[in-house]
Amino acid sequence: MSTRTTLASLPFRDPRLPVAKRVDDLLSRLTREEKIGFLHQFAPAVKRLGVAAFRTGQEALHGVAWMGAATVFPQAVGLGATWNTDLVRRVGDAVSKEVRAMAAGDDRVGLNVWAPTVNLLRHPLWGRNEEGYSEDPKLTSAIATAYTRGLRGDDPARWRTAPVLKHWLAHNNETDRAVMSVSVRPRVLHEYDLRAFRETVEAGAVAGVMPAYNLVNGRPNHVSPYLREHLRTWTEQDLLVCSDAGAPSNLVDAEHYFDTHEEATAAALLAGVDSFTDHGTDGSRIAARVRGALERGLLTEADLDSAVRRQLSVRVRLGEFDPEGGTHAAAFDTPAHRALAQEAAEQAIVLLKNSDNLLPLPRGARVAVAGPLADECKLDWYSGTLLHRSTPLSGLRERFGADRVEYAEGVDRVLLKTSDGRFVHVPEAAADGAVRGAEGALDPALLTGRTDLPALTVSARGTELSLVDWGEGVLTLRAPDGRYLSVAEDRRVRASADQPGGWVVQETFRLEPHERGHLLRHLGTGHLLHVAADGLKVAADGEEIAGTCGQNAGEVFEVVVVERGEDAVRRAAARADVVVVVAGNDPHINGRETEDRTTLALPAHQERLLRAARAANPDTVLALVSSYPYALDHAEIPALLWTAHGGQAAGTALARVLAGDVSPAGRLPQTWYAGDFDLPALSDYDIIGSRQTYLYFEGTPLFPFGHGLSYASFSYDGLRTRVEDGTVHASCTVANTGGATADEVVQLYGRAVGSPLPRPRRELLAHRRLSLAPGEVARVAFEVPVPAFAFWDVALGRERVAPGAYEILLGASSEDVRLTTTLHLDGEPAAPRPVTTGGLEAADYDEQRGTRLVDRTKTSGDAVTPVDGGTGHLTFWDCDFGPGAAGITVEAAGEGRVECALGDGPVLAALDLSPGTAGPYAYTTVSAPVAVPAGVHEVRLTLRGGIRLARVGFAG
Repeated sequence: MSTRTTLASLPFRDPRLPVAKRVDDLLSRLTREEKIGFLHQFAPAVKRLGVAAFRTGQEALHGVAWMGAATVFPQAVGLGATWNTDLVRRVGDAVSKEVRAMAAGDDRVGLNVWAPTVNLLRHPLWGRNEEGYSEDPKLTSAIATAYTRGLRGDDPARWRTAPVLKHWLAHNNETDRAVMSVSVRPRVLHEYDLRAFRETVEAGAVAGVMPAYNLVNGRPNHVSPYLREHLRTWTEQDLLVCSDAGAPSNLVDAEHYFDTHEEATAAALLAGVDSFTDHGTDGSRIAARVRGALERGLLTEADLDSAVRRQLSVRVRLGEFDPEGGTHAAAFDTPAHRALAQEAAEQAIVLLKNSDNLLPLPRGARVAVAGPLADECKLDWYSGTLLHRSTPLSGLRERFGADRVEYAEGVDRVLLKTSDGRFVHVPEAAADGAVRGAEGALDPALLTGRTDLPALTVSARGTELSLVDWGEGVLTLRAPDGRYLSVAEDRRVRASADQPGGWVVQETFRLEPHERGHLLRHLGTGHLLHVAADGLKVAADGEEIAGTCGQNAGEVFEVVVVERGEDAVRRAAARADVVVVVAGNDPHINGRETEDRTTLALPAHQERLLRAARAANPDTVLALVSSYPYALDHAEIPALLWTAHGGQAAGTALARVLAGDVSPAGRLPQTWYAGDFDLPALSDYDIIGSRQTYLYFEGTPLFPFGHGLSYASFSYDGLRTRVEDGTVHASCTVANTGGATADEVVQLYGRAVGSPLPRPRRELLAHRRLSLAPGEVARVAFEVPVPAFAFWDVALGRERVAPGAYEILLGASSEDVRLTTTLHLDGEPAAPRPVTTGGLEAADYDEQRGTRLVDRTKTSGDAVTPVDGGTGHLTFWDCDFGPGAAGITVEAAGEGRVECALGDGPVLAALDLSPGTAGPYAYTTVSAPVAVPAGVHEVRLTLRGGIRLARVGFAG
């Protein structure tokens, strides 16, 4: 019998056996060293068992990313805007088939896909807004569940791909993301951040999660106890937890949470991390750390087995060890995938405003298309390379005819004049069509700029450049052949990039005023441009460059404006029947992974173009193509649309909606605020206390959550509700009263009436997107489990449905409510906290001011401390002291004081930790007499100094 035949007969290769038995068999055959190797992202092959190498982490957020050409679907926030779970499931299905097709010919392509992102879009300035689906946990989980089901495939036994949810947990800031700790109180944790993960995992198509870089309540997410306490309790399946790139090393190097890498690696593995993404493809350092942890007794081989078992479970479910690797559907760039990309792009478009029915555009109209995104099909960091490309300009020319569509990009056309009177010149270079990253890369962050093209020089005539200000003074400069000015590793400036991009964008600049003109700073390196003897370059650190302005001095440029962008737009607008201004963002500039936005404002350059178009032609449509919301004054704009970057079919989709071939039916997946003044700090994660998202926001939004208009009109009628067998049933009829076939998104919200606790103003319970012909009527029915009306009761430490009245609201958005009724739900009455028997956990406060949550220990629990060692306040409602209390005890660490009062009364007891404890985790107890009368009271604690309060107890 051959070795191959013997290996094929091993139990782990028998698809008739249960997954657990196959995993047990393979695990039992691995040596300790082989198990250690499996803990790295790039698990090596075990040739003696015929086990191939395995890689975790194939990016697939809205198509296969980083591996070269693939079908590119709309950004995730655009998929969220469709509110269409069936569509998103089909997108996931197409992506998984392309993963399989690509993996068959390229062993770099992995089957463990890192998608989707279920972080909630709590704050619109988050740089990665494009990656999430919605600010609402219910909508997010519905869309994420649909996408993961498509990625998983429909074979009950074998998974087509293995989706991993990103990023566990409460991750909404790029600023200091690897070192910042955010405070997430229990109610926000359970009612908001955990919920999107939980409902998606419970749906059964998730293979694992990826922890986020940041810390929550003082503890890094990569050692989060919530992985054990919550995630792994939501399903019986083995879930694979994959670290984010470099995060294991961050535990020591950036966060300084552990003293040694052995301790950090052991802690992460014990917390539940199973696969370590660190040091690229080199697994030797993680292996050395694991060996060191084993030698120090920080880990046992049983701990390794737990982690490896979860990886092997995923690999078995993927069919890796089945005969011939199992049979899986695979398809790539099919006509069906192209049609689906267009359908998704169409369904993602949101009509925000349409005064006087300016849209759809009349047949035969002469159209002027203007703006920096009018002839662009932008990609983001998690896009594949385009196989097909459609821009608004090409789409409109195809739809209306090239002779009826005029184009004005609206860029400023400039010459850069040097201090000696010469001009920046772009040498001619052969156009080769090379696109950065087209060949794919395991880590596109390592891709570098081109050095094979000539560097910029200076000449008597110079070259006219296209300048776009993307906001906050960030510029791009483009040569006449369409290539962007960029800086490569040799620090020379070339017209070499097809688009801005890269982990560190090398195509952005800033003009800095100088007494004789402007200095030009390259933002990727942070250095000024110089004119050296051999051309334009930026200085390396410590390098000396002799230039026209002296040794190592940046060149002083005069910006000679050949034509203002507004002038070109104004001319085109005046000749047209209608103007379409296409504005928005470049996904690699001012808001992306590693960079948060600083404002909701539309860039000033684009505002000027919009004003110029509107002044020349009142019939101006603004089409915003962006990864996030803007705040803008739209009073003078008759029609306004928004879409995320829509992938390969974006332009065709926009043109079809503008022409009325498709009625828009996208809905906003997040609130559009009126201005920066409506926003809390980006680091404030307490959506309840700071009244964030449509759930709690009490102001007037620019456009509300769920908003979106149509070319048709719809009426709602016949609301019926009943409560039966633990389920709320709600239904209504919806009729298309317009003249066009169109989709409507029926949205069901709930609200607790008269709650003594802060509860959402309204909360999405369910939704349905349906298509109706003119005059067609449909009855839409929803079933909502009564537990969906629960909140997290901090007094009980669990969810509770409060008995009482609940308002049921049906309508077209969170503010466009058409039908309402009130029903009564039975539930569990509130009860006072029995503080003399149970005490008070500091983190379970009802209200706070001036405090933050921190880690009680490095493995579990929360404590509360004043912000920056100042003074903080905690309030606990309805504390039952029974016959009264005579003593108080606090469990705390650090140094400072705790003062206790009842309501607005005087301080009853003050407890000092002075001198302080030996460290932040060296807790001690301090007691004092106190006279608390019998009954139920509000307890107020004041914390002063660097004290870390874990718990307060009272004795009779």
